[in-house]
Amino acid sequence: MPRNSFEKIEIVSVFPQAKQVEDLIIEQAEKLGYSEEDIFALRLSLEEALTNAIRHGNGQDPQKKVKIRYRAQPEEVEIYIADEGKGFDPSLVPDPTREDKLECPSGRGIMLMRAYMDLLEYNVRGNEVHLVKQRLS
Repeated sequence: MPRNSFEKIEIVSVFPQAKQVEDLIIEQAEKLGYSEEDIFALRLSLEEALTNAIRHGNGQDPQKKVKIRYRAQPEEVEIYIADEGKGFDPSLVPDPTREDKLECPSGRGIMLMRAYMDLLEYNVRGNEVHLVKQRLS
């Protein structure tokens, strides 16, 4: 695979297909020798991002697609996950660590992805997330 090329996968909005994509990317990172800590961060973030795309973005509509572009390289894994939903403004997601939001599950996935990934950003529309995990060692 050329250095700058991305693998592209399109799935329908069902969780078993998302799990297959997650497993595929994790397997490639493991083959490249990523640490257990890096693999944990990647798996957690992939699961959150794919779940958000299916559940919130596409409303679990199996007619809607999730598009994944990724590349696993020795120094970093880069992933884009896009859904067909209307998008959202991530700045409007409440901070789940605020005292008045501790009981609310909303926003925890984004908070975890921010904590575990080296880069987490959304496109302007808010229907595509860009994740980067740099290799620790």
